[in-house]
Amino acid sequence: MNYTIQASQRTPALIIYLIDISASMNMLMDNKRRIDIVYEALSLAIRQMVFRSTKGSRLTPRYRIAILAYSDDVYDLLNGIKGIDEIAAVGSLPDLTPKRFSDAAKAFLQAERILQSELPHIQDCPAPLVCHMTDGVATGDDPEPIAKRIMNMSVPDGNVLVENIFISDHMLNAPIPQPRRWKGVLPETELVDEHAVKLRNMSSQLPESYREMLVEADYLLEPGALMMLPGSCAELVSIGFQMSAATPVRA
Repeated sequence: MNYTIQASQRTPALIIYLIDISASMNMLMDNKRRIDIVYEALSLAIRQMVFRSTKGSRLTPRYRIAILAYSDDVYDLLNGIKGIDEIAAVGSLPDLTPKRFSDAAKAFLQAERILQSELPHIQDCPAPLVCHMTDGVATGDDPEPIAKRIMNMSVPDGNVLVENIFISDHMLNAPIPQPRRWKGVLPETELVDEHAVKLRNMSSQLPESYREMLVEADYLLEPGALMMLPGSCAELVSIGFQMSAATPVRA
């Protein structure tokens, strides 16, 4: 399980985004609402996927994407899985509007159902990835058992990857002054928030092929780092969404 199958038109990568749109996403970070920072970071990641799927003037659908926003309920923002070419044709993502509470378990259950339906048809494709962004404690059922079930699903390329972006200033002992020089969250990294510890338990190890793509983009995540980002500033949130799109692609 090397996570080395390249995303191509014949073998597109599947990425499922789970976006927490609870009321606290209206809070400010870097003088912007958290939800606006997330929207910009996700939009940038989509643009990078478009760039990585373009050869000459031709856009090939190397990525397939689902975006599930969740509060008390789950909202399928794209009405199913869409190819990167279809998303590019629309030109922008649907708005993210904060609602009330935060039921992450419902979102992970919907992601699990999507994967159960998709896995028989994507055996030759890169291992799918679920990218979860949240800023607080889930108010519904515990999402961890569902995330663990998802992480045990697999295709020949490897197990399904689960990534977590946690928007919080209270995850690490000290701030990260230079995000591009940061080594990442390691299994032994001390976390000061019990919800962050739970999210770490729900985070896959960063595949070396993904890490190499991020190193090429001038990020210094260490081997063995987990797919978990403390979103304490806009740049770290952006790195998280870039990580989700770091699938190897065919040149």
